[in-house]
Amino acid sequence: MTTQRLRVGMVGHAFMGAAHSQAWRTVDHVFDLPARVHMAALCGRDPKRAATAAERLGWAESTADWRELIARDDIDLIDICTPGDSHAEIAVAALAAGKHVLCEKPLANSVAEARAMCRAADRARESGVRAMCGFTYRRVPALALLRRLVADGRLGRIRHVRAVYLQDWIVDPRFPLVWRLRREHAGSGALGDIGSHIVDLAQHLTGDRLSGVAALSETFVPTRLLPGAVPAARGEVTVDDATVFLGRFHGGALATFEATRFATGRKNALRIEINGSLGSAAFDLERLNELEFLDAAQPPAEQGFRRILVTEPDHPYLSAWWPPGHGLGYEHAFTHQARDLVTAIAEGRDPEPSFADALEVQLVLDAVQRSAEHDAAWTPLPARTAENTGPGPGPKPTDRGQ
Repeated sequence: MTTQRLRVGMVGHAFMGAAHSQAWRTVDHVFDLPARVHMAALCGRDPKRAATAAERLGWAESTADWRELIARDDIDLIDICTPGDSHAEIAVAALAAGKHVLCEKPLANSVAEARAMCRAADRARESGVRAMCGFTYRRVPALALLRRLVADGRLGRIRHVRAVYLQDWIVDPRFPLVWRLRREHAGSGALGDIGSHIVDLAQHLTGDRLSGVAALSETFVPTRLLPGAVPAARGEVTVDDATVFLGRFHGGALATFEATRFATGRKNALRIEINGSLGSAAFDLERLNELEFLDAAQPPAEQGFRRILVTEPDHPYLSAWWPPGHGLGYEHAFTHQARDLVTAIAEGRDPEPSFADALEVQLVLDAVQRSAEHDAAWTPLPARTAENTGPGPGPKPTDRGQ
């Protein structure tokens, strides 16, 4: 290991900030990295809360001004863990200042913002500055193994993808109107927050892109109590509570997606299954260290889904962790994300998923929203060209059944 350091500044210190902090604290104590991580400074809007969070999470100091953080010459990378409405402004400014950027998903609140971020990343790349979007579930070892199986042809020609992400944290109509329920802050509701994960996984795992979608969405509780309002007052929920949609991949595979925060009893139930001509595989986040795999090359009398316990040292990421059979947790995927980012920066190559990869997800989210606004009209996705990073509106919905 060299004595080179990667000095990180993080903006935001709530749920994702805590998860990212855990990763930065841990990564170079687990993996042999080409650079040591220095947690230089944390930024939060409230100075006292930011200072408290910095001490608790392991940051050397704190600030209440992200512009000040970006201007510092002792910061190499800006980690953005804020609500979506600030992603574009912070990321574009950081890249222009020569800082590497890690930005939480979804990349932005709109296609226009995501395109602007991609253009900023393209300009920064010419100076060796790197940008990555935090679709962390790619780094779950079982999902990384699934990606390997598909890439190696073990599933054959992909025919079906079915993906769901089910939560229930706002089932109670008395739950307050937090920022995630307002379009101006979150961009969308269940669709962008958790649906973006399964869209990214579906495209990443198959190595294919969606060519079109047809969607329905619903807001089950249209108004909620305003936090801290005296007397009690209600405000409008301006995002979806649930979205379901169909999709078709360029390669011909069919797909179904469901993202909801109203699946009573489901806390964080992400499941994705891929069926191919030579086999099938399925993953369930609530069984984090397992992958179900069926090899259709076996004799029919011996076929059946088998459980792979993904804890072997030759499974993705696991050579650095515990002996076989000792499972990992949710937080480990963030450590793997930090490891991959630090390594890519040190080696002078683009990390994945890039901002361009995240734009592909943003285009799907946009098409889903427009389809839902037109009663599930079939809505094609634009072809992947350099024009996708430029300005201009996306395609309009077409007649259903195209």
